[in-house]
Amino acid sequence: MPAEDFKETVKQQADIVRIIGDYIKLKKAGAQNYSGLCPFHGEKTPSFSVHATRQFYHCFGCGVSGDVFSFVQKIENITFPEAVRLVAQKLGIPLPTATYSSPGEARGAKLRAQLFDIQERAATFFQECLKRPEGARAREYLAGRGLDAETIARFRIGYAPDSGFLLRDRLTGEFSEEVLRESGLFSWKQEDNRQPNRIAGATAEPQVPRGPSPARNDKTENGAPTTNDQRPTTMYSKFRNRVMFPIANDAGKIIAFTGRTLATDEKSGPKYLNSPETGIYSKGRVLFNLDHAKEAIRKLDYAILVEGQMDCISVYAAGFHNVIASSGTAFTEIQAKLLGRFSKNAVVNFDPDTAGAKATERTLGLLVEEEFQIKVLTLEQGFDPDLYIRRKGKDAYGEALRNSQKYFDYLIDRARSHFPVRSAEGKVKAVNFLLPHIQRVPSRIVRDELGQEIAQKLGIDSTVLRQELRHVAAERSASSVKGLPETQATDAERILVRALASARQMQPGSEHLSARDGAEEEFDPARQAQYAFQSEALHRGLATESLVEALLNAGPELGDVMELPCSDSERRTLASILLKEDEELSAERLDGAVRALRRIHLRRRLEETQRELKKSGVSDDRVRMKELLCEMERLSRALRDPSLAEDGLKAALGNKKSA
Repeated sequence: MPAEDFKETVKQQADIVRIIGDYIKLKKAGAQNYSGLCPFHGEKTPSFSVHATRQFYHCFGCGVSGDVFSFVQKIENITFPEAVRLVAQKLGIPLPTATYSSPGEARGAKLRAQLFDIQERAATFFQECLKRPEGARAREYLAGRGLDAETIARFRIGYAPDSGFLLRDRLTGEFSEEVLRESGLFSWKQEDNRQPNRIAGATAEPQVPRGPSPARNDKTENGAPTTNDQRPTTMYSKFRNRVMFPIANDAGKIIAFTGRTLATDEKSGPKYLNSPETGIYSKGRVLFNLDHAKEAIRKLDYAILVEGQMDCISVYAAGFHNVIASSGTAFTEIQAKLLGRFSKNAVVNFDPDTAGAKATERTLGLLVEEEFQIKVLTLEQGFDPDLYIRRKGKDAYGEALRNSQKYFDYLIDRARSHFPVRSAEGKVKAVNFLLPHIQRVPSRIVRDELGQEIAQKLGIDSTVLRQELRHVAAERSASSVKGLPETQATDAERILVRALASARQMQPGSEHLSARDGAEEEFDPARQAQYAFQSEALHRGLATESLVEALLNAGPELGDVMELPCSDSERRTLASILLKEDEELSAERLDGAVRALRRIHLRRRLEETQRELKKSGVSDDRVRMKELLCEMERLSRALRDPSLAEDGLKAALGNKKSA
């Protein structure tokens, strides 16, 4: 099947509301319109809209818009062909052979595929090494952490041998040097011609030349390394003598690793070493174990969020399968949005030490802004989730989980423990500590309830605290993004713009099409609107004039109306009109809209003629004055036509507002 035909097949079968609903929470906001928080910019008030019938989305906050493919392409950070294939996979449509629009796009897609492949091959290599004699120390470590063979296999835990070259030699014949370098699995250094002083008894591994040594991002246009420095380089494994924990995306594909060192000397490097960011891995966009946990999170409607991978694995192995962890980074807004695709309820269980408490507060702030319902699980001092389960058992952890605090109870307790609320100064500090967290709460009702609770627990006058909360609410209001904007277009303009757009969005038999009673031909709203605009130029001088011109001039090759070549403001107006399609686009309404614009056109011409009459010198030109008076009479007579009466037009347009 040709690529264009396959794309159209997928698009016809794709329900954009369901596809986007897998990424963000959508609420119905009209007959065919759904709204939610935009995943492409931070906002607290929904300005992101999806139209179910027309199959497009538009954000009135940041201006992005498009179809199901552009959404998936943008949110997954992939190419357009990859987006088409991903949507097809979600729909269960068999995939054809991939085709690409340019050599660069094909090369990028090929590199991404090879990066997935090399991570998978590395994971297999590490698993094999764990079972070999040299993996004995790693197996002892895992057994000491309470992990059995089943858990080790489920998480594909492995061992990176204490060698810089075994993994490299395994993969060299299968992948190019570019893929090896881009994989994040290797480091390299330039060789020095001088002979280094060797430590007595040290065994040196063979130094294999790997070509010229570029800087990490010092490449030519085609991605090949530059050759400014001709000294040979040695490429060696980044992970050595480490227990390896694969990191997978939510689809279950391995994209990176975390390695826990088994060495104790100072030269062993950090305790935990993470893969660098690559073409398929961005640590702030990944949640560890989400591939295993997502179904349990959906079923139970809440997630347990822990800090480290061992904590996550231990909690999962104890039977709590809805557990996830941030991946080698502080919790991010993107991770919060990713989690929100599966549930808006979370129990945060970070370490109770100082660093852990601060991380908990940052995470709470992000989750509050994303409108999560949050609880905080605080374990006894000195216990992380892994140690707690190993020492006290899974039943004790389950009991602690059931007794988790609501997030603001947790913060109020922290404020009281940090600041002596017996004094006025302590109360001020406690309130100042809590106010930034209150400010993140989207609901005014919830903020009021929190204010009363805080006043009671801190012994503060509730009137004073309410005054502070009003300032917080004012700041939220000033910074929030408003909902769908009103355009300056009249109701008649809206109807006719919808009609023009229907040429590229509606198919015969659509619910928006209706036939005139007794008519032999099917009613075509686009054709009627085009005739009205082109024959009478009724759009001249209107707020939507340039938008109408763009729709009239668009050729039949324009498949998606939101791809119309126009300005951002015009696209915003078009989206606003199309997302408010509440009534049927009938012949009667369209005819009423044409007559309403005709009335507006005549009134504007009459006002222009009146202004012309008042110009200096016109009264001295009797011929010109007679022409203008005749034009005024003609326009006034036309406006007295019963078909243009305002009351009749209001009824025809289906509303009570004047056109």
